[in-house]
Amino acid sequence: MSELIEIEVAYAAADRQEVIRVKVVRGTTVLGALAASGLEQRFPEIAAATPALGVFGRVVAIDHVVEAGDRVEVYRPLRADPRVARRSRARGRR
Repeated sequence: MSELIEIEVAYAAADRQEVIRVKVVRGTTVLGALAASGLEQRFPEIAAATPALGVFGRVVAIDHVVEAGDRVEVYRPLRADPRVARRSRARGRR
């Protein structure tokens, strides 16, 4: 019998955030964890592109194996370079 571990899979859309607790078989990858979470069905934009995935704020390869207690994070592509946006806001305050 395969051992199950509990993890979380998190995604933040522009208007809401979801964190799903999932039990997966030990040895599951971050990509497998995303599939098990069902987030791709709730957020079609995830399935439309290959998302960047991370564990606790650190980007990992899609074949990275999760461990018990991990939080897998699904990252959205940036709409604008944060440095450019920050400079633009700073100019507006002057």
